[in-house]
Amino acid sequence: MGGVAVAAVTCAAAAGLTAVPAQAAPAHPGKGQRGTLLDSRPLTNAAALPSASANRFVSYVSEGVGGKRITVTGTVAVPKGTPPPGGWPVLSWAHGTTGTADACAPSADTADGPAHDYLSITEQYLDKWVQNGFAVVQTDYEGLGTPGGHPYMNGASEANTVTDIVRAARKADHRIGRDWFVAGHSQGGQATLYTAAAAQKPRDIRLKGAVSIAPGSSMSQTAQYVKAQYPGAEIALPFLFVLLNGAHAADPAFVPEDLLTDDAAAIAEAGRTNACLAQLKQLTANLPLTDVFRPDADLTRFENYYDSQEALGLTIKVPTLVAQGTADREVSPAATQNIVTDLCKRYGAIAYRTFDGADHRGSINASFEAGLQFAQSVRNNETPPTTC
Repeated sequence: MGGVAVAAVTCAAAAGLTAVPAQAAPAHPGKGQRGTLLDSRPLTNAAALPSASANRFVSYVSEGVGGKRITVTGTVAVPKGTPPPGGWPVLSWAHGTTGTADACAPSADTADGPAHDYLSITEQYLDKWVQNGFAVVQTDYEGLGTPGGHPYMNGASEANTVTDIVRAARKADHRIGRDWFVAGHSQGGQATLYTAAAAQKPRDIRLKGAVSIAPGSSMSQTAQYVKAQYPGAEIALPFLFVLLNGAHAADPAFVPEDLLTDDAAAIAEAGRTNACLAQLKQLTANLPLTDVFRPDADLTRFENYYDSQEALGLTIKVPTLVAQGTADREVSPAATQNIVTDLCKRYGAIAYRTFDGADHRGSINASFEAGLQFAQSVRNNETPPTTC
């Protein structure tokens, strides 16, 4: 075992990453109709939003990769006070990259959890939606905290889990209404666009609009970017391992270890078992770019899969706001502009807003007021601004 491989195991152990998630999911597989509520119980960890009157951990049925029924977990936060006629409007949050290990599930977050560096930001953001009268639901996605791998950036799977938690939440708390919005960041920004383009049937719930913040794109280029050692490849390297594990979860015939050196393969394994994005950043800090891929690595299958998950060619069906920080080094403004330009070819009600000086994570809070105003204008039957 190489030096980096030893470091991967040592770092993971030292960080206590073998601890089980705080909220264990039911062992039974998802059965029944999409959105069926399987379990609901009080939530008290860091994922609980402080301004809510009630926070719950839920598990529910959704549809995963390949059309199979799956069990998914997530959280539900209900505002204080009396709901408006028709019930609380809903914000279904699609979270950004945390990782592919079960410990990276947002519902399992704790103050010293392995993904808290990111989730602490989104929890503050979501709490502001609760303060403004929205029930907030957040899926963990397929395979995070539940059996099976997490098919990272798989658009259809993400859209299903983001949608079906709204159905489950309405069964968990009857004060929650039918009208909902989807919002998400990075991985969740791409998930938001897939959700906004998905067929919303049956009409038991009504998607009214979407807010996509720094949507992930150009995934297929990441491997070649690292292999060629382009400038900034070190920033992309931790995400490469999340992408490799995500492709394996979606297509088990794709085996990341076939492409990787022994040291890199150990990091990929840590990413599947206990290391979230923050730990992958630590583990890859001492991995030379020359020691990632085997000399004969064939990236074709990886590239073809992620090309198929780009948010290009989608036909959006609801008013959509796309937000982007100008100082983002992980999702470039140019890449997001390219997505907006493409989406506008088929749907005109898309607004694109940039936020000066905001980096990748900074774009979340920088865009809050714009996202809230957008949702409120749609709720008031006003025509939101567009840039198409």
